[in-house]
Amino acid sequence: MLRTLEQTRDHSLAQRLAAIAFFVVLTIIFARVTLEIGPVPLTLQTLAVFLCGMVLGGRDGMIAQLIYVGLIAIGLPFDARGLGSAVFAGPTVGYLIGFIPCALVTGLIVERVPNRFLWYVGAALIGSMFLFGLGATALLIKGIYPTVGEAISSGILLFMPENLAKAVMAAGMTESARRLLLYTLTPKL
Repeated sequence: MLRTLEQTRDHSLAQRLAAIAFFVVLTIIFARVTLEIGPVPLTLQTLAVFLCGMVLGGRDGMIAQLIYVGLIAIGLPFDARGLGSAVFAGPTVGYLIGFIPCALVTGLIVERVPNRFLWYVGAALIGSMFLFGLGATALLIKGIYPTVGEAISSGILLFMPENLAKAVMAAGMTESARRLLLYTLTPKL
């Protein structure tokens, strides 16, 4: 199982970096699949974040999301609305920063549980608690929603049906994605 590509004779640092880069690009692409529903849009980014943690493991999944957020911080328009670093002043900043612990926690859990679909779904849902917790907190601090109840209902609960669907999709795709990544990155003799 992949978990992370350890620096061994079979998986070099370059191969690990290629896998990380793939998930950075996947997150960028999935950010463009957006449905505007209010201050925070629905996107496919969390699907990419879940897959990132599940396939790469906690460490490399977190690194991939750190790079993604870092690229936005230096001004590249890779966020869902194409704002670049201006996104850090907007309502989605908490969610964006939440991608990092979400990938880490999801990956760390998947590394330690049996290779079972429901365990993977649970790992994604636990990881998303960090993502949505930071997102709702930012909405509250920025005054987008003036009460904790509104921040929870509009910043967390509103997204739970689609979040569950993405957790299920990621769990279903994880092992195939791992095999494909291993096949692509393994040197052919």
